[in-house]
Amino acid sequence: EDNLFLDKGVLATNAQLVDRAVTVIENLGAKIIGPAAVREKLGLTKRAPVAKGVAA
Repeated sequence: EDNLFLDKGVLATNAQLVDRAVTVIENLGAKIIGPAAVREKLGLTKRAPVAKGVAA
């Protein structure tokens, strides 16, 4: 859900919302892993970003 507030009347940054989501997920017993671990688990390779204006 899109949300702009951390608490009632308190605007949140994206980082604060991510931290809140991590806390909720960990409190539910799940483990948070980073992007490199996700790529490894799914067998993906990291690609270089495509430059703007360059056709792929």
